[in-house]
Amino acid sequence: MALSVCTFNVNSIRSRIDLISRWLSEKRDVDILCLQEIKCQSEQFPFEAFESLGYSCAVNGQKRLNGVAVCSKIPFSEIRMEFNDEILDREKRLIEVKTEQTAVLNCYIPRGGEVGSERYDYKMEFFDALRAYVKGLLEKEERVVVLGDFNVALEDIDVYDPELFEGAVGFLPSEKEKMRSLLKCGLHDCFRKLHPESRSFTWWDYRSAGIWRDEGMRIDYILANERMCGECFGTEVDLWTRRRRSPTPSDHAPLIAEFGSLGGSSVTDLKQTAD
Repeated sequence: MALSVCTFNVNSIRSRIDLISRWLSEKRDVDILCLQEIKCQSEQFPFEAFESLGYSCAVNGQKRLNGVAVCSKIPFSEIRMEFNDEILDREKRLIEVKTEQTAVLNCYIPRGGEVGSERYDYKMEFFDALRAYVKGLLEKEERVVVLGDFNVALEDIDVYDPELFEGAVGFLPSEKEKMRSLLKCGLHDCFRKLHPESRSFTWWDYRSAGIWRDEGMRIDYILANERMCGECFGTEVDLWTRRRRSPTPSDHAPLIAEFGSLGGSSVTDLKQTAD
């Protein structure tokens, strides 16, 4: 059975709920929708809007800042919102769910700051703590997806102008090193696996109207362990929600990955079925 998974930094769920409802009902059917930067307490989350579309929601909210949620059409068998680590639990930036045999960890990595600043140090520490947690997750689960807003553009191809971004937050060598270290513990970048040369972004600055010139960064990722990545037969950045003036868009666009069970079917078969 095919499984569609999406990551989307909504930059305030209550400001974006009309847009997302239209997107899900008119444009895109998604099985598991992972949201970051919902900017509300858990009880303020618009559960009814998602439930009306067939979703159950798990929410780890925070007043005015951060916050993550998972909305799924597949029942949750497990939900985790605390990770027994001061760095990971300091702010509401992680939520883990298990649906059937797949563990999904939804992440909102701190943006950070200039080298030596408190926010920079927190970002570095968060990556280290996250890597340690993910390493344990990979050891106990056979099917793992780690996704979200990582606030790092990993390669030159992931920004519209590498020279312009040199030394900028989100493109620092130390940030890239932490991201690569996370990948090396056993994760694969699903988008880059299927599109090794594609220049495709997930974030564009509001202030410069960069979406209309495609002046952006790829900072949102869907990562998976080897087994799950081998089942990934499609990825896409859906620009429908971003190229709008009304309802007001987020500064990110959703990234979607399609997975299919390899039990009796090859990735080639799945691609042909999708076509």
